[in-house]
Amino acid sequence: MRRNRRVKIVATLGPASTNEETMRHLFEAGADVFRVNMSHATHDGLREVHGIVRKLETEFSRPIGILVDLQGPKLRIGKIESGTMRLTKGDIVSFVRREDVGGLGRVHLPHPEIFESVENGHMLLLDDGKLRLRVVEASDVRIDAEVLNSGLLGSRKGISLPDTVLPFGALTDKDRADIECANSIGVSWLALSFVQRPADIEEARKLSKNRSAIMAKIEKPTAIHFLKEIVDLADGIMVARGDLGVEMPVEKVPGLQKQISRAARNAGKPVVVATQMLESMIYAPVPTRAEVSDVATAVFEGTDAVMLSAESAIGKFPVEAVATMNSIAVEVEHDPLHAAIIHAQRIDPQATGADAISAAARTVAETLDLAAIVCYTASGATALRAARERPQQPILALTPIPRTARKLSIVWGQHCVLADDPINLDDMVAKACRIAYEEGFAKAGQQVIVTAGVPLGKSGATNLLRIAEVDPTADDDIP
Repeated sequence: MRRNRRVKIVATLGPASTNEETMRHLFEAGADVFRVNMSHATHDGLREVHGIVRKLETEFSRPIGILVDLQGPKLRIGKIESGTMRLTKGDIVSFVRREDVGGLGRVHLPHPEIFESVENGHMLLLDDGKLRLRVVEASDVRIDAEVLNSGLLGSRKGISLPDTVLPFGALTDKDRADIECANSIGVSWLALSFVQRPADIEEARKLSKNRSAIMAKIEKPTAIHFLKEIVDLADGIMVARGDLGVEMPVEKVPGLQKQISRAARNAGKPVVVATQMLESMIYAPVPTRAEVSDVATAVFEGTDAVMLSAESAIGKFPVEAVATMNSIAVEVEHDPLHAAIIHAQRIDPQATGADAISAAARTVAETLDLAAIVCYTASGATALRAARERPQQPILALTPIPRTARKLSIVWGQHCVLADDPINLDDMVAKACRIAYEEGFAKAGQQVIVTAGVPLGKSGATNLLRIAEVDPTADDDIP
């Protein structure tokens, strides 16, 4: 099955969609990667999803990615005596370490790390940012904060600290157990929540033992401060606009989305735009016009993937939501302005032989109007470089490694096919032409350009760039 678009679609699974029949329909509608949110999923549930995805791979002869989204640390206040308490603008509320039921201007905060790190003037955001407070006095046992807007505060509501760097990593004991489970079944991607610093990425990679690619979710102001370092260390980036819009003014989020996307593109790392893209489709069979424009903007930006969350996890119309996102992406990519905008955002190649080869392949393919760019890749690096160029021609990635093919399922423009190692260079080129023909990327007599960035299997090809004519009658088993 070949997609008629370059941007990829990530569909979150949940009660509305975690069954084989619905997942099959989601894939047919356009889902390229299935996301499992470990805030709600169990290890048995993850194994069930993995089994269904591998069955669908066999059925459709296409690699399908799984993105395991780790929960990360959850900071919450304690219980409130009456269930809720009213906070009035101008009041001073005391957050205390001592375990006690909250009430009468006092809130239990069972996180010693906050008391150790917060400073006067720092902001406290409660209940997804609905209530905002500013710290006026802080000590090891008590934090006094002024209420900036009135509202009701309920028991066990979440607390965010956008100005405070907390002295713990992004991984909890639960996350470590979830990583171990994900490694045992071989998932493609791990999404790391609430990244604060580059060290968070290093810890996750050490735990994953490089068996899964690491995607850093950018949702905290401190992550923006370390954005370059985080992008350099991670395998991919997610613009997690929900929590980012809680911890920062919402009017800053669109600009940050572009900043993060550009940083990932510069580094040749896939970037996913997430949260509330088609939010109204949780309850309605069609999206709002503003939501359509939101998805379209991400596609025009050249983002690698757009993601559905609650729309496909708990919504009433999960398949329709994926189909709608697919239709929007196809329409945008066929818009005459799309190619011009993508071209204007093109990034200069890095000063390496592999990047120079990828840039040359894109230039040659566009100048000669070739049918496709065919990349042989073992780790996925060559295909990522080709995608970084955002060429007009489709990219056909050939790899003998299933894990690499599944990793590339989230990358812009990649159509991945599992193929045996070529015997020699002639065999490599012949296989590329045959598969391009069989997959519908080239007709007989058309030309493709074949690249390989590193030594690959028996062929030993490295920094290869060759133009070849497609001949479906040729034998690719060249001795």
